[in-house]
Amino acid sequence: MHFLWTLGARSSPSSNRFLLLKRFQSTQTTAKNAKSIFTYGKDGHYFRDRIDPNESKFSKILIANRGEIACRIIRTCQAMGIKTVAVHSDVDSNSLFVKMADEAVCIGPAQAKLSYLNEDIILNAVKQTGAEAVHPGYGFLSENTKFAKKLADNNVEFIGPSSKSIEAMGDKIHSKVIARKANVSMIPGYDGEVKDEDECIRVSNDIGYPVMIKASAGGGGKGMRVAWNDKEARENFRLCKGEAASSFGDDRMLVEKFIDNPRHIEFQILGDKSGNILYLNERECSIQRRNQKVIEEAPSVFLDKETRRKMGEEAVQLAHAVGYYSAGTVEFMVDSKRNFYFLEMNTRLQVEHPITEATTGIDLVHQMIRVAKGHKLNYKQEDITMKGWAFECRVYAEDPYKAFGLPSIGRLTSYKDPSHIPNVRCDSGITEGSEISLYYDPLICKLTTFGNDRQAALATMAQALDSYVIRGVTNNIPLLRDIITEERFVSGDISTKYLPQVYPEGFKGKQLKDTERESLVALAACVAVKGALRDRSFKRQHSNVTRPTDYEYEVRLNDFKRKIRVTPSEKDGMKEFHVDVDGKQNITIKDNFKLGDHVLKIDFNGQPFTMQLYKMDATGNVTLIYLGTKYELRVLPQRAAKYMSIMPAKKQIDLASVLISPMPGIVKSVSVKVGERVADGQEVCVVEAMKMQNKLTAGRAGVVKFVGIKEGETVEDGKILIELE
Repeated sequence: MHFLWTLGARSSPSSNRFLLLKRFQSTQTTAKNAKSIFTYGKDGHYFRDRIDPNESKFSKILIANRGEIACRIIRTCQAMGIKTVAVHSDVDSNSLFVKMADEAVCIGPAQAKLSYLNEDIILNAVKQTGAEAVHPGYGFLSENTKFAKKLADNNVEFIGPSSKSIEAMGDKIHSKVIARKANVSMIPGYDGEVKDEDECIRVSNDIGYPVMIKASAGGGGKGMRVAWNDKEARENFRLCKGEAASSFGDDRMLVEKFIDNPRHIEFQILGDKSGNILYLNERECSIQRRNQKVIEEAPSVFLDKETRRKMGEEAVQLAHAVGYYSAGTVEFMVDSKRNFYFLEMNTRLQVEHPITEATTGIDLVHQMIRVAKGHKLNYKQEDITMKGWAFECRVYAEDPYKAFGLPSIGRLTSYKDPSHIPNVRCDSGITEGSEISLYYDPLICKLTTFGNDRQAALATMAQALDSYVIRGVTNNIPLLRDIITEERFVSGDISTKYLPQVYPEGFKGKQLKDTERESLVALAACVAVKGALRDRSFKRQHSNVTRPTDYEYEVRLNDFKRKIRVTPSEKDGMKEFHVDVDGKQNITIKDNFKLGDHVLKIDFNGQPFTMQLYKMDATGNVTLIYLGTKYELRVLPQRAAKYMSIMPAKKQIDLASVLISPMPGIVKSVSVKVGERVADGQEVCVVEAMKMQNKLTAGRAGVVKFVGIKEGETVEDGKILIELE
């Protein structure tokens, strides 16, 4: 690989920073051998819209984004034979998307407002590299009218809708007026901008609680909160306004009626510059936490044919009303009687677009680039059909045991995605060794599975999650794995309230049945025996010690414990373990894994099963990832277990007087001082992580003894913030 580093133009007259341009030979798939952009494992390609080599195209596209979506766009550009330019911040200089692009330009420091949201410096990068078009991805500048206009003024094509369409639909206040005129079904609400907390309370009372307070320029769950009374309206307005300013650079707010327990169903649309607009059917996006989607599927199990047609036609009506072209999404709330109401229109590519690509066979990024170049769509509405079923799980660097997912940061010490499994697609922007920082969205991967029906797609998703190796950062796979096998989800009985309804006390990990616990302790005992056999194989080289015919352990999982007898043997090159649990249950486990493997594929009583060995040590501690959740077990010889039972227990530390940061982030405000009396549940500080503002409260009433933070400070997960007397 050859590198050429050159010095670019200054980012601004007042800055000493330089744009750094990197050119190198790409090691990725080239257009010559690219028949399709993605494949589903061993089953081959699934896109049906082939690339026409004779069709005119852009020679170079700059991608004004980062991470997985930048990688996604680059892959399509490579298949089309289009050169790509990546722009990146300082902390992203070694990221995968930078290495994949043909050229890369450093545009500033980690803070998004100084780099990925800096319109002028990105425009400088466009000029410097000679890019003919810009793809904004999603988030950042993807729905920024000013940026789209600046590109147009410089004869650079924006790969997305016109600036007029973005302005009309990107402003959620104005979009409601347009939608009403276009005869789109609407949620009751206030059409104007709500300017302050007092006006928010007045409007909320006029509409009637509960209300949804949200940013006019918002998206991705940021700047959105539900208020059930005046107090919450005041607090949530302030928090939403702050999130909107930091995430979008636009803090205008609106208030509308909150529909309790609805489904969130959106329609993908696609249009060209000749006025042709299609709907590519729906995506069910009801599984959410903090108004951010977690699991999506296509199609929706809830919609009938007639409702699907009506919703699709209204989405197209709205698009025609603003002269829309390119890819876009119209979002609806749907109640239990299939009445649907317009929420908003996203004038960009959606995060969850892969499930539409899987079920329609259409590459949306390819079509966006074609439309931007002036080509007509090569489909009609009657050509759009749905085949099979697809799910997308958003794998995040988050702790699912804290509010269904508070951000986690760190370096990926081990990483292997499950893209080798048939019918699995992994959209990711990271590799082993990548850093998850607090500056950006904590998305690790969009994991998509496809099947002939819903059951098949879910089964593949379970297999993919069980095989997904992530070490070094906490992730939300335990929650995802539990959801996809939960009874209500499997039956399709879901809504945006699914998580708090199914997990009213928060997610506590997979709740195992006794039979599952017994299987788990049996598996842990087999892993311990495997370790003992390995150790004895080394010892036999230096002694005549013979191995026992069976091994007896006591295995503990918290308060659950069982006496286990394991008799190992070998048959046809595979280890075979006959396991006796408390003298009652007989289990046969076969395997050929090594203890150094992360993923352990075994035969459990004749059924294939996948789990992961997280770690084990010489003192009997074995940590397994079983059905998605990590379990710490103690495997001890029965005599050692007897001695352990009489040892005194450790004293528990009382943390009632200490407020500890539940996540890494930046302190946005501190509301208390030393010596001040606080009430139970009173706000003491706000910590921002991944652009979300999190209000932290006192766990009990008392007097503040210690304040260990100040506004603007960066804190780590577990840092002591406040201490009470």
